[in-house]
Amino acid sequence: MTHILLTGSSRGIGAAIRSQLEARPSAESINVVGHASKASGSGTIGADFAQPPAPQILWQEALEKSGGTIDVLINNAGLFKGCPLDCSDIEWLDAWEETLRINLTASAQLSRFAVRHWQERGVPGRIVHIASRAGHRGDSPTHWHYAAAKGGMLAMHKTIARAYAKDRICSFAITPGFTDTAMAGDYLESRGGPGLLADIPLGRVAQPDEIANIAVYCALDAPESMTGTTIDANGASYVR
Repeated sequence: MTHILLTGSSRGIGAAIRSQLEARPSAESINVVGHASKASGSGTIGADFAQPPAPQILWQEALEKSGGTIDVLINNAGLFKGCPLDCSDIEWLDAWEETLRINLTASAQLSRFAVRHWQERGVPGRIVHIASRAGHRGDSPTHWHYAAAKGGMLAMHKTIARAYAKDRICSFAITPGFTDTAMAGDYLESRGGPGLLADIPLGRVAQPDEIANIAVYCALDAPESMTGTTIDANGASYVR
């Protein structure tokens, strides 16, 4: 049995990842422990990452639900909420700290728990980070915090891959561009809607299932030699 902890599993990319994992032919050998800011059914743990203790509480509850073993961590939960440069100092700082805590610090805490869990047991493990194109090329003037968080996630991913490959602990990162979720849809509308698509050579945003395909591959099928890889999925809007 492969036990997978998937954060942000209730909507968007996270919901697509969960659906694909549970639809696989070998799904009976996969146990997905989902997460959302609020609990939803027996298969989804509620934990608000804006609260510092939440990641540790989530990790412990996930271990209990999976019989003491987690094999794969998928860091998908995120916050994408703009904050204008000319808002008040306290508003700007609050938005910065909330975004960094939810998008980066919580992922770092969970990744640390996972690495230590695997090291203590002497077993391999995998982490999949859902980062963003913004981690490479930045984002809008109202999203400094989001770009910084995703850039930090990419640096963390590379550090994990380099440090723990010897323990067969693998790290993979995916950097979507705009994806057809409610979060991205609101942003596209606020920035002029279809006109923003001119920046995407493919001519459309990604679908959640496309990003989920990559995440499931990294979680279950990618060869260990791919550890440290960052996979871009942005319609050629950012090409390295």
